Amino acid sequence: MAILVRNRTETALATLEDPAPPSQSPSPDDKSLYINRELSWLAFNKRVLEEAFDDRHPLLERVKFLSIFSSNLDEFFMIRVAGLRRQLEVGALEAPPDGMTPGEQLAAIREALVPMLAERVDLWREDLKPKLAGQGIRVLDYADLKRKQRKLLRRHFEREIFPVLTPLAFDPGHPFPHISNLSINLAIEIRDAGHGERFARLKMPYALHRLLRIPSEEKAGRYEHLGLVESKSSHLVWLEEVVAANLDLLFPGLEVLSAHAFRVTRDVDLEIEEDEAADLMTTMQDVVAQRHFGSAVRLEVDARMPERIRSILSRNLQLSPYQVYEVDGPLGLSDLMELTQVDVPELKDPPFLPLTAPAFGGEETVFSVLRERDVLLYQPYDSFGPVVDLIRTAARDPGVIAIKQTLYRTGPNSPVVRALREARERGKQVAAMVELKARFDEENNIVWAKALEEAGVHVVYGLVGLKVHCKMCLIVRRETDGIQSYVHLGTGNYNPVTARIYTDLGYFTADPDLTADVSDLFNALTGYSKKNRYRKLLVSPHSMRDKLLERIDREIAAHLESGEGRIAFKMNSLVDKACILKLYEASQAGVEIDLQVRGICCLRPGIPGISENIRVTSIVGRFLEHSRIYYFRNGGDEEILLGSADLMPRNLDGRVELLFPVGDRRLLRSLRDDILFLHLRDNVRSRVLRPDAWYERVVPGPGEAAVDSQQERLDRMGSWHPE
Repeated sequence: MAILVRNRTETALATLEDPAPPSQSPSPDDKSLYINRELSWLAFNKRVLEEAFDDRHPLLERVKFLSIFSSNLDEFFMIRVAGLRRQLEVGALEAPPDGMTPGEQLAAIREALVPMLAERVDLWREDLKPKLAGQGIRVLDYADLKRKQRKLLRRHFEREIFPVLTPLAFDPGHPFPHISNLSINLAIEIRDAGHGERFARLKMPYALHRLLRIPSEEKAGRYEHLGLVESKSSHLVWLEEVVAANLDLLFPGLEVLSAHAFRVTRDVDLEIEEDEAADLMTTMQDVVAQRHFGSAVRLEVDARMPERIRSILSRNLQLSPYQVYEVDGPLGLSDLMELTQVDVPELKDPPFLPLTAPAFGGEETVFSVLRERDVLLYQPYDSFGPVVDLIRTAARDPGVIAIKQTLYRTGPNSPVVRALREARERGKQVAAMVELKARFDEENNIVWAKALEEAGVHVVYGLVGLKVHCKMCLIVRRETDGIQSYVHLGTGNYNPVTARIYTDLGYFTADPDLTADVSDLFNALTGYSKKNRYRKLLVSPHSMRDKLLERIDREIAAHLESGEGRIAFKMNSLVDKACILKLYEASQAGVEIDLQVRGICCLRPGIPGISENIRVTSIVGRFLEHSRIYYFRNGGDEEILLGSADLMPRNLDGRVELLFPVGDRRLLRSLRDDILFLHLRDNVRSRVLRPDAWYERVVPGPGEAAVDSQQERLDRMGSWHPE
């Protein structure tokens, strides 16, 4: 049996209430039944940080995890903490199931976060940085540079950095400058013989990389960032330290007293008044432009910054002391992702080449294959190429008369968008549902929407009050025996970049019920259809929650009748109160429940008499676990649903999502055994959630074989497809 190992350090991630005592009928209002959403997310990000500590990963992969931890935290403050701040100011509309007020949540977040931030700095300074130096990648402090290196950097500063810097004074004649979101800045104290001490702010331009390679003598006049490194033998220095050491050139005739780095995080989750928007495209362009001006929610400062400067910053940014975070090291460690550009294969995960599924590897056309059988792809182990090929083939096939596609996050230079444009240029009827409200992809999606419109594609921007998050493509083809439709449905975006690093499932089928459902759903998205019941699809916000609850009830009934009830869900997040309560009910009935939840989980497992039959695990590894799989044993007539939806109120009430059944029994068994149950057996990258809201790492027990589900998938690439 697997052994549980506690996390590296203790945090304040357990919620404030003790688990509920045994009960035959848990009250929906019992706050102790739920884990706070925000604290659960912090527990997830701590698991990401733990991967940076794990020396089983190659060195630069550990650096990558440290960068991801920091980037995740930035987004958490920009969205979730900012939302709590707004609730604190105007009053929360509704308390979360765990009952914590906005103020209590903000206090608990800081309490949990402070030790994590200390771990982050120690990890970089005491572990990763020295080990990188041992491999020839030296990230140096400016104070440690030799005299010649400083001289070369000063010459480099004069020619390549100085021209793009803009110091901004702050005094009665100069208002406090706007501090851009997530920018690295210097707060500078200056003494003027005639006017006394002054204050100035200097922003590090986004055009310059954070890490500079110390130039050789012959290259000191040319800007070189880390992306130009051709070998691992590199001496690097932080940009802001180079700038701080040469401030005398920016303030001639003045005495520079001190310079300290700081960084501001702003609220970027700006509300959209969709009901009042005459043009959603124009509205979204305005919202994106306003994002840089949201209110400040966090101030990160160099630990050596004097209190008087902190006061100037916090007072003018209107921040309370608890919103100021002291950092004893470099700010903005998300920029460490630049280090992964170094071409040193032995410091990274071994490369792999995704394989083309055997069904698409022969001479048959994709349409002839799908007339005979359904096909399942599992990215990144399977290539995303067949998805692009499907749309590209449809664009060029004379028999195809229409293509309909949803686009949520497509990535840069999207081959899917190019294929849709080509289809329209070849005379096909093409409709694209481009979700302009996809957070942090708004600008990218605006560009693609305009490009598609210019090609004559029918573009729909979204629905008022809802995000369209479902992943589907419908192809309508005229064949010798009449009109035939084909669909691709997925758990992830039509994005070939993330398809290499996210685990996602894609399903190709010509099933007449599914294709008819998808056609009806597209009509609902592009027209005025009010259809909310479908043949096989579960669609939110209309019926998905009810249909899932009905299936859990069905599992309870089957278990009470004949035993062996089993539910296994794999998802990104579990927050929805109704779903949690229904799972508690199933557990009380004796149904065995496995939940693999990568991120947020508000369900509290292992409560005697309530959730003792529920086991919750989480896998954080090389790939981001992104698939959504919902398995019901159903008295032996097993059912698996796949799709885009997590069990969260936003997915079930505020988005258009879909779940679809896997009808092919071969594929269902393979999904069950080769993917879902394999991940549930993981005892290398898995953690288990305890009743007290702690996560503990799972390790193999005595005599038990190690199961690293992601590595096993890599080892078995190309051999798992049921043919």
